[in-house]
Amino acid sequence: MTKSKHNPEIKAFIRRHSSLFWYTPEDKKEDISEEFLVETILNYGDLRDILELIKLMGKENIAKVFFNAEGRKKLNYYPEIYNFFNMVFNKYVPRHTE
Repeated sequence: MTKSKHNPEIKAFIRRHSSLFWYTPEDKKEDISEEFLVETILNYGDLRDILELIKLMGKENIAKVFFNAEGRKKLNYYPEIYNFFNMVFNKYVPRHTE
């Protein structure tokens, strides 16, 4: 896991959803990567969790993290979750080639 500096709102969000990161040691939860945060919330969160994450991170940033997942990271998404968000992000978030 790559370390990431989260703002206080994201850290509070992670603390409120601590049970979704049950296998991450308590003292490491606030340092999870954006990739792991997005993957976990999209796979296991409910609609309110996803909408709150979008509000905190922005749909463009979440879509970027989602689409940048390759190989094993891409396979960490449940197939139905990957398919759903692939369609949603393709429709509502313009993709720019970098």
